[in-house]
Amino acid sequence: MTELQNAAKAAATRPRIQPAEEGDDRPLSVSARLGRLQFHQSGKFRVLQLTDIQDGPKVSKDTVKLIEASLDATRPDIVIFTGNQIAGYDSAYAQTTRKRQWSAPTGTARETASPKSSEASERFEAALERTRAFVRATVEQLVRPLADRGIPWAVTFGNHDFQCGLSNAEIEGICREFPGCLNPDSAGAESNAGNANSAEIMDSAKSMDPVRLQAEQYLPSQRVFACEPGTFALPVSDVDHTTSVLGLVLLDSGDYARSGGYGSPSAETLRFLAEVPEMMATQSQKQAGSHETAQSQEKAVPCMVFQHFPVQQYYQLLKPTAANAARAIEGYRNYAGKHYVLDEEKTLPGSYLGEGISCPDADSGEFAILEQCGYFAISAGHDHRNAFVGTVPISQNSADARTAKVLPKVIDGLMMIASPTSGFGSYGPVPQKRAARLIEFDIRHPYEPRTQLLEYGELVGKPSAGKAYAYGMTSESRPESEGVDLLHRSTWWSKLLSWLRK
Repeated sequence: MTELQNAAKAAATRPRIQPAEEGDDRPLSVSARLGRLQFHQSGKFRVLQLTDIQDGPKVSKDTVKLIEASLDATRPDIVIFTGNQIAGYDSAYAQTTRKRQWSAPTGTARETASPKSSEASERFEAALERTRAFVRATVEQLVRPLADRGIPWAVTFGNHDFQCGLSNAEIEGICREFPGCLNPDSAGAESNAGNANSAEIMDSAKSMDPVRLQAEQYLPSQRVFACEPGTFALPVSDVDHTTSVLGLVLLDSGDYARSGGYGSPSAETLRFLAEVPEMMATQSQKQAGSHETAQSQEKAVPCMVFQHFPVQQYYQLLKPTAANAARAIEGYRNYAGKHYVLDEEKTLPGSYLGEGISCPDADSGEFAILEQCGYFAISAGHDHRNAFVGTVPISQNSADARTAKVLPKVIDGLMMIASPTSGFGSYGPVPQKRAARLIEFDIRHPYEPRTQLLEYGELVGKPSAGKAYAYGMTSESRPESEGVDLLHRSTWWSKLLSWLRK
């Protein structure tokens, strides 16, 4: 198939989007007008995903332009940020930054071990307060376009947010200061799901009152199922608000592993991931009351998960190839030394692979949960130069587990989505191809969403910054940066060279 034919086929699979009407001062989000996440009378529901903006206190003007243009073009019901909003390694955070969750902050923090601990502590607290102000400034610039248009939003975290020196819980608290944020209160999340057993979680879900937003209360009737900071679920109702059609699950996929490479979701998060589809079904049946629907008989509400890291099984959408083949990309860490291209039989036209899939070394069991517990799609970021959509079949064992949960029979595969960076503050594709992703659901086939990349070049035009940061990924041109070390396992030879350089 030629590139022109691919482009034509890709255009046919894109959702039709219309610009907002001039003079309409209502919230741009239809769900915000209705007070809850739900399908419109048109039978549509739209999510806009922004990922890996990864910027410092002064956000790139081009990033803001992309956000504004994407909102106006798509009129999403909700915007979901899938991690690495904050470039925690930015020089602005030099006095509080930390490379790992378990490591002590650098800069001012090092002085806390001195005899003048009280004075050093005061200096560090002052530095933390500056960091909070910087993070607040970043969040304000990112969500102002949403607030101006009345669009609710939610956020999860990646592997760089916490590196500014603030915990994800504290960053989430800052996000909740702004209008439209759907993230539940972290304190409430701990009391509802923190150390409770499965029965207690289910009971709390049954009795949980809708989480009401601060500020402008965009969705006063929206229910939120909470777990940990960056991990929670949002049910989406049908047009008549009689039952939950699907769920949007935001998941904190972790940051770094002590053994090396990237980390995995916490045990509590994985348990929540497994149980929340049934929790939603229980709540939906209670909501339906006397309204008997097909969904009210299901034991689990089908869900889509949004997170930062891709899972290992994303490699199932690739096929091995020779190192010198056209568009061949080397895999990372466990997959290093092998080269891949996209499998065109499994991925949609318009997809592209710009780098290896950088996933955790260990399989946390998340994919098995997605297969067995009622998920029809997963959307991740992290790999700034990848943009592809594909579907992998469900294994027979997982299909049997789904049947036991009375899930819709139309869900016979798991859609996996990779999105490029939406920002201009870090590496990625050429500036014109940095993008937001629209995901549109249709009530006639809600578990087969259509998706479209909204690229800067098409929506806005020529970026004001005429350059894009990129690094070489060949064996001869790997820079000695933390990011690349994370992507390539250390060999005995590289360890010896590293020791000799010391």
